[in-house]
This record gives sequence, structure tokens and C-alpha cells, in this order.
Amino acid sequence: MHPTLVLLIAIAIIFLLIIRLHVNAFIALITAALAVGILSPRVKLAAAMPETARIFGETAGKIGIVIALAAVVGQCLMESGAADKITRRIVALLGERYSSLSLVGSGFILSIPVFFDTVFYLLVPLARAMRVRTGKNYLLYVMSICAGAAVSHSLVPPTPGPIAMAATLHLDLGIVILVGIMVGIPASLSGWAFALYMDRRLHVELREAPGLRMEELEELAHKPESELPGFWFSVMPILLPVLFITSNTVVSSVAKESAVAPFTAFIGNPNFALLVSTAIALYLLARQKHYSLAQLAKPVETALASGGLIILITAAGGAFGGMLVLAGVGDALHGLSQRLGLPMLLLAFLLAVLFKVAQGSGTVAIITAATIMSPLVQASTLPYHTVYIAMAIGAGSKVGSWMNDSGFWVVKQMSGLTEVETLKTWTPLLVIMGFVAFTVTVLASWLIPMK
Repeated sequence: MHPTLVLLIAIAIIFLLIIRLHVNAFIALITAALAVGILSPRVKLAAAMPETARIFGETAGKIGIVIALAAVVGQCLMESGAADKITRRIVALLGERYSSLSLVGSGFILSIPVFFDTVFYLLVPLARAMRVRTGKNYLLYVMSICAGAAVSHSLVPPTPGPIAMAATLHLDLGIVILVGIMVGIPASLSGWAFALYMDRRLHVELREAPGLRMEELEELAHKPESELPGFWFSVMPILLPVLFITSNTVVSSVAKESAVAPFTAFIGNPNFALLVSTAIALYLLARQKHYSLAQLAKPVETALASGGLIILITAAGGAFGGMLVLAGVGDALHGLSQRLGLPMLLLAFLLAVLFKVAQGSGTVAIITAATIMSPLVQASTLPYHTVYIAMAIGAGSKVGSWMNDSGFWVVKQMSGLTEVETLKTWTPLLVIMGFVAFTVTVLASWLIPMK
């Protein structure tokens, strides 16, 4: 069977299982990976399942520790009040006039180690409290949170999608962090500009939402900062792993043979960097809540339960991509793209858009598009760094969020918006940011190819 036909059948299996039958993404991706092995003449039938399991294990070994630790860090930031402290300090720095921009920045920063849903749960009470305090601009505050958090969630590790892309495309995590921030900032600012526009066009009243009574909003708006941890201690679990990882990236690029290189290689290993971050976050939570070691077990277990599913889905996506490589899909797609004259960045972007619109999850769209692009990238000689392929995929995963996306319902339910209001605000907001991120990616690949 031709590799392209194998790919199409595998994609159809994923769509059928996830969209029509509502099968969990982990089972759907593993099934598709096995189907590739069975259908491809390049893979022996007896080796189809063992090869799928082998590649699954290799992928889990690359990303499992990082995702698990990032989930723990995020849980600790929430429960200790550190995330609340970070947001308040940013608001104070920019002032009430630019309070909406402070929410963009808070969302962008917090969504680097914390899942988007969690960040929105955390920040939407502050948006509602700001509305109580100022008496206006509620929609602007809600959309500003989305403009910051949704972008870094798809472009900047250690959130699951970017980590999976880095592992699948064999990218240095530090490079993905730096370029992800570079691409993400203008995308978030474009989202903020759209939020300012929509706030003037569409009036949305402050409404009751699950778990957010008006009395609680008043309490949140006037809660003394003395009850929260210090700012620098709060932000350390986020900044430290970024500094460690990027230090190794910089040293290995400009002074690979220097005496400091072995040290930065050690501390810059993503697993070690996140382990240190986790230790600080756990200490912060224990000190703030006066938890014993036994009491710390509960938030850790809660975090690992959510992170474990992401690890399984990510590793299954890696198995799917690895089986596509064995089936020769990369060579076939390379020849097809050359015949059609389709640029690689555009192909990566469109694949992510296709999977996002079809099944809703941005993380699944990222993982699936990256695994399909991986063999094609390996078979090609790109005129720019492979990190731009990852950025194009991340940008495409923003486009097409509607009622099959859990993020759509999180925003709708927690903000008190109606379905129509959410479609008029959240959906076009992500489309704009996705296209801006893709445009910035293309421009950067021309101006700063890094080859």
C-alpha cells in the first residue's frame, strides 16, 4: 500500500474514533499507530505492535518527567496564592488604566507552566473583581486573559503541546522557549487589540457564574496582599527553569567547548530544571499553607492525575509519528509537497488547523500535526531552523475553536457569556492570534533563519 494512502487511512481512523465515536485521544492515536504498522509493506506484521510500543516508550521517556513536574508546579502556584500574587504585581506595575494589558501579561506568563483551563479558572475571578472595582470593561478583561494564556499554551514549553513538538521534531527546548516567546508576544498583543475593539462593539453585563458569588468577588477585590507569598518567591518556579534551560542553549551555541559548558548542560537539562522548580514550588506551598510532608501528597497526586493523561496522549502521538516514519510517509509527503509547490510552513499550519477544527483539542492538534510533519522534516533540507515548523503548528492549533473545544466551554461557563457571545469573541480572537503568529513565524524564518 502506498505511504500516502496509509497516512490518509490513519487520519480517517483518528477522526472517526475521536469525533464520531468520542474515543479517548490516547486510544485513538495508539490504534492509528498500530494501523499504520499493519497497512505498511515496510513493517512486518509481527513487528507492528512491538514497534508501536517501543516508540511510545521512547517518547514517554523524553517528555514524561517534564510534563508531570510542570503539572505539580502549576498546582502549587494555584494553591499557595503565588499565581494570584504575580497577577496583582503586574496590575500594580501597569496601573488601573492598563489593567487589561496586565491580564494579558499574567495569562501569558502563568500559561507557560500551567494549563490554559487552570489559568482561566484562576484569573477570571480577578477579571470579575476588576469589573466590580471599575464598573466597566468586563468583556475586555475576559478576552485579555484569553489573549495571553491561549498563545503561550500553544507555543512556549513546558506546556504539553510545545513539549511534544520539541520531542517529535528533535528540537532543543531552550530554542523553542525563546522563539515561542518571540512569536507569542505579537500574537497576544493582536488579541488584546481585538479585545479592545470588541469591548466597544459588544456590551456584556457582569453575570453570575459557577462558584463566583458577588460576595466572593468583593472579598477577592479587597483581599490583603499580606496573605499572599512574596512576588519574587512566587515567580521563581516559573523563571528558574526558563533561565536554566536557556543558559544551556546559549552556552552550547556560542561556547560549546568552554569549561562552563558541562555545568550548564547539567542544570539546563529540562528534567533537572523542572525538578528544581518543583522543589521550590512545593516548599512555597508548604510554607504558605503550613503543610506537612504528608499533607503535600494530596496536591501532588491531583496534579499527577491530570498530567498523567497528557503524558499518555503525547507519547501515543509520538508512537503514531514514529510508525509514519517507518512506513515511509515522510519521503512520500516530501515528493508530494514539491510537486504541488506547497511551502512546508504553510503545510504545517494547515494540518494543525485541520485537526483543530475537526476534533477541538489544541494539544491533540499540535501532537498529531507534529507527528505527521516529523518524517517530512527529516526527509527535507529546510532553509530555516526546524523550530519555525513547530511555531507554524502552534499557530494553526489556535484557528477554529468552536463548540467541540473544551476551552470554548471553559470560557463560556466561567465568564458567564452566552454561546453566541463566545462565538463572537473567543472564536475570532483565536483565529486572529493564530494568523498573526503564523505571519510572524514566516517573517522570522526569512529574516532570522538560524541555519
